[in-house]
Amino acid sequence: MVIVVDMLLTGFDSKYLNTLYVDKNLKHHGLIQAFSRTNRVLNDTKPYGNILDFRQQQDSVNEAIALFSGEKVDRAKEIWLVDQAPVVIGKLDTAVKKLDDFMKSQGLENKPEEVANLRGDAARSQFINLFKDVQRLKTQLDQYTDLNEEHKKTIEQVIAKEQLQGFKGVYLETAQRLKAQQEKGGENIPPEVQQLDFEFVLFASTVIDYDYIMGLIAKFSAEKPGKQKMTRAQLIGLIQSDAKFMDEREDIASYIDTLQAGEGLSEKDIRQGFDAFKAAKNAKQLAAVAEKHGLEVATLKTFVEGIIHRMIFDGEKLSELLEPLDLGWKARTQKELALMEDLIPLLHKLAHGRIISGLNAYEQ
Repeated sequence: MVIVVDMLLTGFDSKYLNTLYVDKNLKHHGLIQAFSRTNRVLNDTKPYGNILDFRQQQDSVNEAIALFSGEKVDRAKEIWLVDQAPVVIGKLDTAVKKLDDFMKSQGLENKPEEVANLRGDAARSQFINLFKDVQRLKTQLDQYTDLNEEHKKTIEQVIAKEQLQGFKGVYLETAQRLKAQQEKGGENIPPEVQQLDFEFVLFASTVIDYDYIMGLIAKFSAEKPGKQKMTRAQLIGLIQSDAKFMDEREDIASYIDTLQAGEGLSEKDIRQGFDAFKAAKNAKQLAAVAEKHGLEVATLKTFVEGIIHRMIFDGEKLSELLEPLDLGWKARTQKELALMEDLIPLLHKLAHGRIISGLNAYEQ
């Protein structure tokens, strides 16, 4: 929180500034300048700012907006101010109904578990676009500070919290598959898939981070069976509905399945256990790749560790790795491509979102 007077009130600029608490009489350009401290768009989770005015200056706001709207005085509020909550709730209701109509047109119920039964990438792409509209409006409503109990009840009636979370999970799963097709490229990719913008930022909570999830898992482990405030399925669903965990969602969910309720593990135990679980899973995957391509596990492990340590892919090191196979240049080229196709997903996983320089040569 920053308390500002005069200079910072009209000159301070931060995209992360979300809410301005006003306890000062403002007018004309001073009011517009002050209110504009919150209007720097950060991303789709912060499409606008909030103003909490303790001086009841509605008339001054209207006057300033009209003054600085030029010829568009009649549309001033529409340009400067967001819709009130009931209007956005109405838009959310319309978006949910469009999703419902679409699912029914595919012979399916409007339920998260039915998305897996959509046939064809065109239908999956349509689901992505329709549910993205639902999530965008829900994200907008989450920004409102004046939602009363009636508003919240109406939103829950439009789309229940559990249903929304379920849809977010299958959205991320479906989007991940379609995004992989986009990245692979080629002429056979349907235009519907090529044109998709997944807007993953809409599905990343600022509250639910890695530490929060580790804490929840520890609580699950500590509570006796039947006494948990959050079930195993709910915990996994929460993880799968957040874009931040998209690369680790399967690992985290699989790890939770290995835990026993009431085991009483500490958060430190949970973290160490999860690290060991991932290491064992990665080692198993690496061993399978080595066996498939006729390589020594230790040699392949050294090759992968070298890439991750430097975050640079070295083509000469790849040639050295395959040298013991004594292949001709044509066979070696084919072997390189086949090996890298199996290694790239693991390398991305180990890189944790960082860019490995030079790897894109094998991702075209």
